[in-house]
Amino acid sequence: MVIEYIVILIYSISLVLIFMYALAQLNLLFNYLKARKKVDNSEKFDFSNTKEIPFVTIQLPVYNELYVMERLLKNIAKLEYPREKLEIQVLDDSTDESVEITANLVQKIQEQGIDIQHIRRTNRQGFKAGALKEGLKIAKGEFIAIFDADFLPQKDWLYQTVPYFKDPEIGVVQTRWGHINRNYSTLTKIQAFALDAHFTLEQVGRNSQGHFINFNGTAGVWRKECIYDAGNWEGDTLTEDLDLSYRAQLKNWKFKYLEKVVTPAELPVVISAARSQQFRWNKGGAENFQKMMKRVITSKNVSFKTKIHSLLHLLNSSMFTCIFLVAVLSVPMLYIKNEYEHLKIYFYVMSFFVISSLIFFVCYWYMFKNIYGGGFVRFIKYIGSFFTFFSIAMGFSLHNTIAVLEGHLGKKSEFIRTPKFNINGLKDGWKSNKYIKKKPSIHVVLEGLLAIYFVFGMYSAFIVGNQGGDFGLFPFHFMLFIGFSYVFFKSIFSKA
Repeated sequence: MVIEYIVILIYSISLVLIFMYALAQLNLLFNYLKARKKVDNSEKFDFSNTKEIPFVTIQLPVYNELYVMERLLKNIAKLEYPREKLEIQVLDDSTDESVEITANLVQKIQEQGIDIQHIRRTNRQGFKAGALKEGLKIAKGEFIAIFDADFLPQKDWLYQTVPYFKDPEIGVVQTRWGHINRNYSTLTKIQAFALDAHFTLEQVGRNSQGHFINFNGTAGVWRKECIYDAGNWEGDTLTEDLDLSYRAQLKNWKFKYLEKVVTPAELPVVISAARSQQFRWNKGGAENFQKMMKRVITSKNVSFKTKIHSLLHLLNSSMFTCIFLVAVLSVPMLYIKNEYEHLKIYFYVMSFFVISSLIFFVCYWYMFKNIYGGGFVRFIKYIGSFFTFFSIAMGFSLHNTIAVLEGHLGKKSEFIRTPKFNINGLKDGWKSNKYIKKKPSIHVVLEGLLAIYFVFGMYSAFIVGNQGGDFGLFPFHFMLFIGFSYVFFKSIFSKA
């Protein structure tokens, strides 16, 4: 009986934490809807007056980006901005043949009269953060625009972002990510679904109320003074962007998020790449919670509500741990429910927490509607997208839970970059990519076993109880089976 009560306790705590997170998302939805009604009256630089145009440095941190370097540099070279007020730094830590290709491309762009430099380091100390910090030492710009190798900003991108720095309190301007290969596969669709929720609901919802948001590592501009004032780039977490963002906002710098300025990028098309990216983001989030929690709580400059949202923001990835615990414990809970009659009231109360899923459903619908439009047909399409996303997100819960636990426990790991593909619509174009991780993780075996475990959960629905079964958790177990099966088979066969 003791074990049963321990299971009940852990299960209950996890459900309550998920519910609290859902309520925070609902609050962000209300903030988002209010923000959309507001008119942006931000003060901006007058670029018709050449004296107001500030000097900008573009930093391109790259590492072994053989397949996208040409696309990246050609696109960046097309950005519209006075050449005498612009420099480009290619911060190249590569160790393969892409170094020579990049050097040749940089030389060709230099011949066009563009100030572009190919900057190499002797080591990868600090990884991306280290490269950005090194480039900053010699950057001539008052403002620093940063793009990862798979991003393709529009020609007028600098004219849409830099003017907001007229306000001397703004330290960062961040734009929304777009997805050039959103509809390539189920995997890219669910990644786009998750990122769209972050870049609409969460970023706008927090920023509109003055809560902390994060620079997303790319497709944004920093005020150089802000970077230095916040303590410069640090490579002690896997999400250096989140780290510096919080240190800057704790120093009272404001962030400006531009939902309507979209910067297209390429999503990972093979699951091993998505796994490595998810692992880095989720572990980095946990690392930053450990690093920033005390600073946020004890800050005298931050309101109580902003502190709550900040802690929940930093704990975003930790929700996967709660989801994983609820999933695994739901099968024994099915048996406990039907074995102990005196716990019936408890289970009636616990059924209330189904509302968490309904809250997520409503919140994500507004995100979906914002991108695709409303109407009955699109709503039906949304239902399919939501349940596909939810199932596969739960299928990643073991993988992401391991990342989160490593982050909270302080286990250090190398910064593993996400391979880029430059698919260009070719369905099998990724197969020859030399950067793809060939050997699946041992965790994949556990994901396969979990898929079987939730088949047992579905079978259990037919045999428990005295009333011909208990099917309340059947849909949940079915979604878990789908999610873990998808992640398992895609990881084993490395299919996009």
